[in-house]
Amino acid sequence: MTVKLKRCTLDDLHILQKISIETFTDTFNEQNAPENMKEYLKKAFNMEKLEAELNNISSKFYFIYINNEVSGYLKVNIDDAQSEEMDDESLEIERIYIKKKFQKQGLGKYLLNKANEIAIENNKKKIWLGVWEKNVTAISFYQKMGFVQTSAHSFYMGIEEQTDYIMTKIL
Repeated sequence: MTVKLKRCTLDDLHILQKISIETFTDTFNEQNAPENMKEYLKKAFNMEKLEAELNNISSKFYFIYINNEVSGYLKVNIDDAQSEEMDDESLEIERIYIKKKFQKQGLGKYLLNKANEIAIENNKKKIWLGVWEKNVTAISFYQKMGFVQTSAHSFYMGIEEQTDYIMTKIL
C-alpha cells in the first residue's frame, strides 16, 4: 500500500466537493433528518464556500492517496481561519474525512501526524478539533491519539442544534 499526500489547490475544487459530500453523508446520514442533512451539505460544501476556504492563506487542505486513489483529506486552520476563537498558539483540525472503503487502515493517524507537523512548523503549542458528542468511534480514536475534552460548542445540522466536544492535544 502506497500512501502519499498532496496539497489541494483550486484545480481540485470539484474533487474536494465530491469527497466532502460523500464522506459527510456516509458518516452522518443515518443519525440526522434528511432535510437537515440536505441543508447542511448545501451550506457547508457549496463551490463558493470551498473556494473561499482554499483561498484562505490560514487554511490548508491535503488529499491523502492510497495507490494513487484519493482516499480522503485533511483541513487545518490557524489564526483567524479557526472556527472558534482560540489563542495564537493553536491549530485547528477542522476536517479529517476518509472515504468509507479506506477507513480502518491508519489514514486518520497519518493525517493527525501531518497536522502535528504543520502545527510545529507554525510554532503552535496545541491542536484542537470539534467532534460530535454522538461520534463515539471518533472520540475514542482522538483520545487514543492524546486528545482530551476541554469544552463544547454548538453545531448546527440544518435547523437542529447539536453538541460538538472540543478536544485538545498539547504538543
